[in-house]
Amino acid sequence: MQNSESVQKQEIGEKNLKKNGSVKAKFTGVFSKYSMVIILLFLLVAFQFLTEGIFLRPLNITNLVLQNSHILVLAAGMLLVVLLGHVDLSVGSVMAFVGGISAILMVQMKISPFLAVPLCLLMGAFIGAWNGFWVAYVGIPAFIVTLAGLLMFRGLTQVVLGGTSIAPFPKIFQSLSSGYIPDFMGSGSLHMTSMLIGILLTAFLIWSQWQSRNRKKKNLFEVDSMNFFVFKSILIAVTIVGMTYVFASYEGYPIILVVLGVIVAAYAFLTNKTIVGRQIYATGGNRKAAELSGIKTKKITFWVFVNMGAMAALAGMILAARLNAATPQAGNSLELDAMAAVYFGGASTSGGIGTIMGAIVGGLVMGVLNNGMSIIGVGVDWQQAIKGLILLLAVVLDLYNKKKKMA
Repeated sequence: MQNSESVQKQEIGEKNLKKNGSVKAKFTGVFSKYSMVIILLFLLVAFQFLTEGIFLRPLNITNLVLQNSHILVLAAGMLLVVLLGHVDLSVGSVMAFVGGISAILMVQMKISPFLAVPLCLLMGAFIGAWNGFWVAYVGIPAFIVTLAGLLMFRGLTQVVLGGTSIAPFPKIFQSLSSGYIPDFMGSGSLHMTSMLIGILLTAFLIWSQWQSRNRKKKNLFEVDSMNFFVFKSILIAVTIVGMTYVFASYEGYPIILVVLGVIVAAYAFLTNKTIVGRQIYATGGNRKAAELSGIKTKKITFWVFVNMGAMAALAGMILAARLNAATPQAGNSLELDAMAAVYFGGASTSGGIGTIMGAIVGGLVMGVLNNGMSIIGVGVDWQQAIKGLILLLAVVLDLYNKKKKMA
């Protein structure tokens, strides 16, 4: 009798141990998957308290997006470069150079922004093709090629601008970085058009998450529990509608936020739903295996650098529009901010791992840190030191996760 009771107790103990281990594993998995989002939310709440309510005011949140929009655009392009296991050190100089070209076209030559902007994007793509040719087809390391580009295009910026700033830009071009979508549903204290967009966006995201869950379940893949799905959906709704309300309380959605939304959607589709996206991941994960499976890795590398050049050009125009001037020193060190955003967002230094949402969240974390520390009075020197430490910690975390998976 005593033996049967002891066996029963042992079985109960083993079940509890397995249950606790399962809960711990689930918690660890959730934190690992959404760690950047959790950190971002923590920083938002922390700075709201530290700044005595200033941080989450509509004006400050709007300024946060406007001030970091060009970095987020750079981070989106840099993600694909990092996925291949490369870096692009030239993007800050390319931003300044294309910004200078845009000023010459629009301010001095009086060319319409509707023609000048596409021309500048083509210029950026051509610069990306220059970098991509040397990296992909000649075999020179991307670090060397883009370091040369950093020096070359910084010098060319001085040449085209003559060492001076060119301003002001046309009003319609300035609206790229400082304009807001009009309110078609009234002119009250709340921007109702933005609220409607936020609600529709929330509904679409939850519906797409539900469809994705059903497809995985149908194909016998592991899916999150219904309770966790509901919790995640509520969190998405509260976050998007809440932030939309903050924007709507000021001037509504900035135009650049809509541009960023389109870029994120396009990159998410490219990396998750297309053959090219899978080939980029495969090339970054194992180049030799990718070549043996028939993937044209040189062509993939070339076009990824072309894309990076175009994104750097767009970021340069966004910065020029926000400053309302093209300056020789524009874009200084922004390549480091873009790489920090991508690495902090979970991308691997060796390539093959990373997501567009991770890069955007990583960029927002860096922007929140900059903005919050500025409000509470932390000097620029300490801000740079803290950002450097964060970048190092992000890489250490990446290496730790790799070793943990291999164990």
